[in-house]
Amino acid sequence: MKNKSVIGSKWSFLLVLLMLSGFVQGQEEPKQKSGWIDDFSGTVSVTHNGISLVPSFSLGDPAMLFDLKFRKGRFSFEPDMRFALEGKPWSFLFWMRYKAVQKERFSLRIGMHPALNFRTVSVIRNGEQEEIIESRRFLAGELAPSYALTDNINVGMYYLYSRGLDDSAKNTHFLVANMAFDHIGVTQQFSMSFSPQVYYLKQDHFEGVYAVAFVTLAKQDFPLSVSAIFNKAIDTEILPEKDFVWNVSLVYRFK
Repeated sequence: MKNKSVIGSKWSFLLVLLMLSGFVQGQEEPKQKSGWIDDFSGTVSVTHNGISLVPSFSLGDPAMLFDLKFRKGRFSFEPDMRFALEGKPWSFLFWMRYKAVQKERFSLRIGMHPALNFRTVSVIRNGEQEEIIESRRFLAGELAPSYALTDNINVGMYYLYSRGLDDSAKNTHFLVANMAFDHIGVTQQFSMSFSPQVYYLKQDHFEGVYAVAFVTLAKQDFPLSVSAIFNKAIDTEILPEKDFVWNVSLVYRFK
């Protein structure tokens, strides 16, 4: 028997799609900037395997991801909402970020978010088994320094600490060393971006080291692009998880 909360989540998912599509269409005609926001942009991605902010964790199913950004000066509000394609919510992150340092070559971003992570669990109600969607709460903070070696090459680090408030890992540390090669010319119209990374992950008393690569192929002045993530465990105690995780996504960017 289908649980009402599962059905409700599908309607919520469709409502989000309709609201976002209407908002994006409304941005097509240039309008005078409002006083409370300088910029609005975002991406909508569809993938065969949803991968989390921490790449070693995946949904294992097709997913749709909404990444939005509302900016005012150095402050930004960036909702990150992820759904399974069947309509069930996966995770909601509500980022609040600030560009603490913005120099010609060096930048430093700080941020924090409350988050909800959803999972389906089975319960017995009135003598019958039902599936319900359970949410778990998190609070997290980030620190992201970056240095531009050239106009197209950046090096940096990223640190995230997450505190679980419910039945989940209580303390998560996520430390990344990254490098990014942007707008590498493939042809006159197509370019590629490539970011190899190594990261350390610790959840309570368990830890692991991983390598991950992000690849994007884009066409000049075209909103659609194709991206891929390849994540490989080097040495880990964190279970259960797969030794190798990957996906390919179709990404629509708007501004």
